[in-house]
Amino acid sequence: MKLIKSCCSFLTLLSFWACTSPVSDTTDKCYADYVNPFIGTDFTGNTYPGAQAPFGMVQLSPDNGLPGWDRIAGYFYPDSTIAGFSHTHLSGTGAGDLYDISFMPVTLPYKEAEAPLGIHSIFSHEDESASAGYYRVRLKDYDINVELTATERCGIQRYTFPEADAAIFLNLRKALNWDFTNDTHIEVVDSVTIQGYRFSDGWARDQHIYFRTRFSRPFAAMQLDTAAVLKDGKRIVTSAVARFDFKTKQGEQILVSTAISGVSMEGAARNLSAEVPDDDFDKYLAATRKNWNEQLSKIEIKSEDRDEMVKFYTALYHSMLAPTIYSDVDGAYYGPDKKTHQADGWTNYSTFSLWDTYRAAHPLYTFIEPQRVNDMVKSFLAFYEQNGRLPVWNFYGSETDMMIGYHSVPVIVDAYLKGIGNFDAEKALNACVATANIDSYRGIGLYKEHGYVPYNVTDEHNAENWSLSKTLEYAYDDYCIARMAEALGKTAIADEFYKRSQNYKNVYNLQTSFMQPRDDKGKFIEGFSPDDYTPHICESNGWQYFWSVQQDIEGLISLVGGKDRFAQKLDSMFTYHPAADDDLPIFSTGMIGQYAHGNEPSHHVIYLFNAVGQPWKTQKYVAEVMHELYKNTPAGLCGNEDCGQMSAWYVFSAMGFYPVDPVGGKYEIGTPLYPEMKMHLENGKVFTVLAPAVSKENYYIQSVRLDGKTYDKSYITHEQIRNGSVLEFEMGDKPAQAWYK
Repeated sequence: MKLIKSCCSFLTLLSFWACTSPVSDTTDKCYADYVNPFIGTDFTGNTYPGAQAPFGMVQLSPDNGLPGWDRIAGYFYPDSTIAGFSHTHLSGTGAGDLYDISFMPVTLPYKEAEAPLGIHSIFSHEDESASAGYYRVRLKDYDINVELTATERCGIQRYTFPEADAAIFLNLRKALNWDFTNDTHIEVVDSVTIQGYRFSDGWARDQHIYFRTRFSRPFAAMQLDTAAVLKDGKRIVTSAVARFDFKTKQGEQILVSTAISGVSMEGAARNLSAEVPDDDFDKYLAATRKNWNEQLSKIEIKSEDRDEMVKFYTALYHSMLAPTIYSDVDGAYYGPDKKTHQADGWTNYSTFSLWDTYRAAHPLYTFIEPQRVNDMVKSFLAFYEQNGRLPVWNFYGSETDMMIGYHSVPVIVDAYLKGIGNFDAEKALNACVATANIDSYRGIGLYKEHGYVPYNVTDEHNAENWSLSKTLEYAYDDYCIARMAEALGKTAIADEFYKRSQNYKNVYNLQTSFMQPRDDKGKFIEGFSPDDYTPHICESNGWQYFWSVQQDIEGLISLVGGKDRFAQKLDSMFTYHPAADDDLPIFSTGMIGQYAHGNEPSHHVIYLFNAVGQPWKTQKYVAEVMHELYKNTPAGLCGNEDCGQMSAWYVFSAMGFYPVDPVGGKYEIGTPLYPEMKMHLENGKVFTVLAPAVSKENYYIQSVRLDGKTYDKSYITHEQIRNGSVLEFEMGDKPAQAWYK
């Protein structure tokens, strides 16, 4: 694919930065300008507005300074304080960790509140802006303008000061939410350079983050405040806060460039030297925006509605914030065995929210980021070698064991079945099989023994219960293993895991027509109501988890009693509304009946009407979700972003199709959102979706053509997309009968 340079203006403080786009010689679009990083910073999105390169290790973003679930990403739009700009954040996870290497510029005397807020400033959204790779805010209490940008491993801050006695604080002591400071170190290298580390425990245990920072001018003085870190009443290590003093003139700018590493201070120094050798904020901002524009322009949409453009490209942007690069420029990285390892010829990745992202985010990467997919699989296999099992939810060299299943498996299998990469397939299959057979891990042995995880048997390895959900998630992963084994000619393994993939049937109760927890004697739990949120179901209720059989929708239809009964149950899913006084849990948001778009188990359900010959209902509900539950506002996400899954659903759905079975190679057709969409593939071909008459009213598909010929399937295939086909929809404002056989 030829990359064509074009100029696009993004006006911030009268600066202009170049963008590039692989679209056409005449394009003048800067796709990075359509990104609104504030989407999801209010309500339940838990996103951050700061600066990051695509999939970058650094997420340089403001922190409000207060703990709480609303501030999981460090920033909550309704707040009015900023207490630092830290280099690591999680995008929409619902679990609070990181916030490492936090700087805060001030003028003297500075403003300090009692802990946990500490040194801070008031700010206003009127003096704040952000786009892809850039963030700016004015700290009102000090009249300091702060700008942020980032490379993959470095954060660059530009502070514009008034005439003042000024200082820049580096706070390695402060910890928010689940984070706990274990040890810190700050040392002066020369008159403009410092280095050190922050070790912490939190959601990820034993995190090591090293840094090297360069100021653009010498500091006049440094003050170091150290204090004991107490644990169980005993001093274990030391925490540090450093203050660097400057005498500034009106309008004087100081750059603070910081590289991080999981390996060593020397590694951070190499990262800084390689990525940010100069004190030139605009240079690195231009490079990062160029990077973003190249990534975002892989999918080209046309719309006359700017809000629709912003919603799409912000969703695509959010899908590219994680997983994150987790190796230095020389390939070194910190492993789960607490040793330093070397990635030779590939990039190590971390921050894998796999229970969420295996559904749509990773399938999206197979189209727009195949090289990264290859490296992600290699990252999984390295993690397996160092930790004894494939990752579940890992970051910063640690396994959090958050959520359930072994969903690195579908990511590996999908890559293999699509012919992506050069990873060792035999080794990958062995890792999948070994992980699926760790009997001591979270009920796997019980699952193999009974064909389901009993709800009444708990131990230290199965303490959280979630027995029903585990059964369904394990069965899907087993199907994925069977698919890969079959493709590799491993018949015995394929047979074993195809059989295991049918275990979902063992928790189906014919009497209630729902999946239902069972005890170790085979008896279904009494008093079960699918409306209830119970310890046996992971972050969902019986309605929402019933459909988690992506591997065998036809089998699920048969269990229920045929297509008519299945269609009735689907209708009930979307029309049986919770009572007005129901106290719904925090993850049940974006509700349409019992369908919860704010949580991942529901995401594929909206496409299942295709399986019963009623595609107009899929079209109706998909259009409703896209128009009503995604907005160009800070509260524009109806649930946690979850490292890209919430947004990847939108990206796929807006293009007009979705991977109900993420490894199946088929994408169920929904309804397109734009009159024209082009996906530029790495093989040089372009997949095009045309819907000239589509609108907010015309969301019903009347007929479909593929490459000019009448099309009679409810899905398109990976091969059809990869071949650069043209999919064309005739749209109308009234439901039409199914076009497919």
